[in-house]
Amino acid sequence: MSFASEVKNELAHIEPEKKCCQLAEIAGFLRVAGSIGLAGLGKFKIMVTSENPAVIRHFKKLLHDYFDIETTLEVGEGNSVGKKRAYTITIDAANRSEQILRETGILLVREGNNYISDGIYSGLVRTKCCKKAYMRGVFMGAGTMSNPEKSYHLEFVLRTETLAKDLKKLINSFVDLQAKETKRGKSYIVYMKKADYIGDMLGIMGADTHSLTIANTLVEKSMRNRVNRMANCDNANLDRIVEAAIRQSQAVEKIESIKGLDWLPPKLKEVALLRKENPSLPIASIGEMCEPPLSKSGINGRIKKIMEIADKL
Repeated sequence: MSFASEVKNELAHIEPEKKCCQLAEIAGFLRVAGSIGLAGLGKFKIMVTSENPAVIRHFKKLLHDYFDIETTLEVGEGNSVGKKRAYTITIDAANRSEQILRETGILLVREGNNYISDGIYSGLVRTKCCKKAYMRGVFMGAGTMSNPEKSYHLEFVLRTETLAKDLKKLINSFVDLQAKETKRGKSYIVYMKKADYIGDMLGIMGADTHSLTIANTLVEKSMRNRVNRMANCDNANLDRIVEAAIRQSQAVEKIESIKGLDWLPPKLKEVALLRKENPSLPIASIGEMCEPPLSKSGINGRIKKIMEIADKL
């Protein structure tokens, strides 16, 4: 099961307590997962389809709880690649289809004539709880996202530009969220690519378990990156230490071959001999072997003088 399907399953187990939130969630889902047909005599028929059985059962129950209607569930062939079944609920005139369309802000009246709107009816999303419910319904109907172990991407695939702009505005009304909009083929996409926004989005919709999963994934990736950075830093430091030790050994060999180490002042001779005998030791360890032991600044000063002498030779 994909990560997106797991999120939808979690959302499908949330039961809105308020009637206004029930209606907002139904409206969001119908807007993206429903289609409208004519049933004759000016009547309407609504068909609501999902390839997720938990989601379709959830909205079948919501429709019953809010509108007090009984609907039948039909199973057909799915359209998506790898999906074997699609689940469809049909709501006809006998089940108050026109009332449902009007209350969900889909069927409106302009100059005395009915028309199908293509945006979000503002009367349904006046409160924060209803905004969350509407987004939850839209995600279960048209949302998808990648596995956070691989990448961070959440998107809504929508039919109209008006709906895309309205949804982006709705999402961005939450201060913790920032969605963007684009067009892909004939579809309009509202999306997020930042892990923090996606995690907050799931939490706002109510998918707390999967929001926590993203937070944990962020922590794990941060820890792995930190360990890698530390390892790379350690390797780079080790390379620098080795290179410095090689240059110091070469300087000692040069002085010895041209002048001999006895030519050096006693303090410098001591350090030169220690470096010759211990070509791979860090400079701090060379300082500890001196009599008396030298501090890091002290051994650095003597090594610097030996390097300068070798350069002049």
